[in-house]
Amino acid sequence: MSFFRIGWCAALLAVAFMAEDARAAGALAIGKCGAFGYSYGHDSAQAAGRSALGHCKGRRCRVVTSFSRMCAAFAVDGANPCGAFGWATRKGGKLALAQNDALRQCYGHGGRNCMIRAFVCDGN
Repeated sequence: MSFFRIGWCAALLAVAFMAEDARAAGALAIGKCGAFGYSYGHDSAQAAGRSALGHCKGRRCRVVTSFSRMCAAFAVDGANPCGAFGWATRKGGKLALAQNDALRQCYGHGGRNCMIRAFVCDGN
């Protein structure tokens, strides 16, 4: 009888963990002149992408990445938002590393006054 209870509890835990993983999709969208949108906590990468695009207020927005259990960051040149930019993702909640990578890309593309414009993490 105790094996039945253990199995039943294990099944409930498995369902709980699957539900947590199912809602762990995020996305980052960017557009012209520093436009951006992001999302997190969605059931799928497609839903996250649609949400990020919906939040991107600008021209030519496109989803550049979707992610799960990661952090994403977007940087633009503050002196010329229509110029250099960079974006990056990092696994395992490494937000600072994603931000550093995005800044490095922005400077690498000719930015002179790059700054983080957006950042987001999704999942555990």
